[in-house]
Amino acid sequence: MNDTMSLSQRADALEAEMARELDYIVIKSRLYSMAEGDMSPAPNAGALMKNNPNARVLMGDDPRLPAMPEKPTLMDFFKYRFGPCMHLLQSARHAVKADLPEKMVLACLLHDISTIGFIRGDHGYWGAQLVEPYVDEEVTWAIRAHQVLRFYPDESVGYEYPQSYITSFGQEYRPDPYIEEDYKRMRNHKWYMSGRQITLHDIYSFDPNLHVELDEFTDIIGRNFRQPEQGLGFDNSPVAHMWRAMIRPAKYL
Repeated sequence: MNDTMSLSQRADALEAEMARELDYIVIKSRLYSMAEGDMSPAPNAGALMKNNPNARVLMGDDPRLPAMPEKPTLMDFFKYRFGPCMHLLQSARHAVKADLPEKMVLACLLHDISTIGFIRGDHGYWGAQLVEPYVDEEVTWAIRAHQVLRFYPDESVGYEYPQSYITSFGQEYRPDPYIEEDYKRMRNHKWYMSGRQITLHDIYSFDPNLHVELDEFTDIIGRNFRQPEQGLGFDNSPVAHMWRAMIRPAKYL
């Protein structure tokens, strides 16, 4: 609450906040519950509303989140839905400095958008699917491939297994069999080096003192990302529902 508010204003604000809390019930997704190790039955709206008959489950915009424009762009998702994205911005700038083609700079900018906006597990696969209708096919392939290739060194280009992975996963960690199988396929693919470029320009320990602005990549996004006229999530693409899930992540149904 604002420190400059009078006692009466604070009381009014508190009352308004409490009223808003009574207006809706936020129910977390099943996936969220499983990530908490919770295997109990999924929340039931009717049972929850018995204790608060005036409330409703959330089916629209979540007032706790920044409002999204009617026709959201990729830039809007970076600003209003993606978590802190300095890692991606630094990776993209790293790619610019290496004089990579614009579409590969875009791939570096987008390679972890699933992690910061949607889901962590298999984030390369999810991230590739999120952008597939809007980018060059090679960009999609590279984003998917980085999920796999990051676990495998390539001495020919100077890529080593990240030390941060040893710290995070342990010395004995080995990728799952499906990752190993995908690596064998990707290693001989015509776009192998495109996926490898993301791992080379990934920032495995980003610099907290280096600030990169999203606006640096406005033109690259404009030339290489096919922004739908209706807005992401509303263009009837095969992935529109995934973007809508980020717009309204607590929507009940």
